[in-house]
Amino acid sequence: MVFRFFKNIVFLSLFMLVGFTGNSQDSLVTATAEKGDGILSLLRKQGMNPYEVYDDFIAMNLDNLRDSVHLYAGRDYLIPAIKVSPVAVVDSIEKKSKEIKKIESTEFSIFGEKHSTVLSKSERLKGAVYYLVSGHGGPDPGAMANYAGKSLAEDEYAYDITLRLAKELLSHGAEVYVIIRDPNDGIREERILEIDHDEVAYGDKVIPLNQVARLRQRVEIVNKLHSKNKGKFQRLIVTHVDSRSKGQNIDVFFYHHEKSKNGKKLAESIHKTFEKKYKKYQPNRTYTGTFQDRTSLYLVKKTHPAMTFIEIGNIRNKKDQKRILVPDNRQALAKWISEGVILDFEGGEIGRIR
Repeated sequence: MVFRFFKNIVFLSLFMLVGFTGNSQDSLVTATAEKGDGILSLLRKQGMNPYEVYDDFIAMNLDNLRDSVHLYAGRDYLIPAIKVSPVAVVDSIEKKSKEIKKIESTEFSIFGEKHSTVLSKSERLKGAVYYLVSGHGGPDPGAMANYAGKSLAEDEYAYDITLRLAKELLSHGAEVYVIIRDPNDGIREERILEIDHDEVAYGDKVIPLNQVARLRQRVEIVNKLHSKNKGKFQRLIVTHVDSRSKGQNIDVFFYHHEKSKNGKKLAESIHKTFEKKYKKYQPNRTYTGTFQDRTSLYLVKKTHPAMTFIEIGNIRNKKDQKRILVPDNRQALAKWISEGVILDFEGGEIGRIR
């Protein structure tokens, strides 16, 4: 499925019911975290788009967060103020002025009912085409692990992160193809993602059971789309969750084709973004993720667009499980990847074939 923005327009009121001053200056607002709250849910309760102010919230509350991303129940947190840019509009009913912001948006059912609306943040990725492939799917759940008596499947978490990434890229004007997709699992806020086997490949194609046939199907889909979009800036991002010994904690790392300068640049751009984020949000923790060539991987070797193959973490390791189980963490991963993608695009040149 390919996604683009259409010229649908929505109007979002910029008035804050709490903490808004008559002269439109910023004021400090706090909110108390309740049991079960994450950063996203806390910001939503304040009537805010959490993805717009996520980084600001973390920066303002860094010393009051557990592991730099988790809230403490019962504590008060600073809420980023919305900076208002007044635009005079006459209300046809109440006949008075209101301050509003004009925002382009469109609906994508693939993200699920609660996340279907995509608001335009910028056009920084306008003209760029991205193919997103989440690992495994259909008859193959990928790596498996247990958590609190429940089974975890790699494909469900890779898919959720991929959807979040797709939404981020769309919000910046990119054209996005989600190659593996689930007809009824949109972006999910649960920690334990239920396992199913109804994923299909782009064009509603049944995913083969045989591993080689499955990988070949993805390669053929991507390469055919790549040919169709010849001349455009095109990149492929493949997302997996690794499976190693339970004791092995790994950071997010990236692979690329050994002969692909553009693929290396993409991987390096995302890697640099992760280094920067870890330094900012987890200053006492060294980031050990790497980017390197690994042409032996089938998708790395056979696909035509410049690409990066991302391993999110070890699904069997308890510390890494937090990275994928907590919805806020999955959102942060997607946002950081998207920022690396923007860094690559704005500093790169068109690579028609590798």
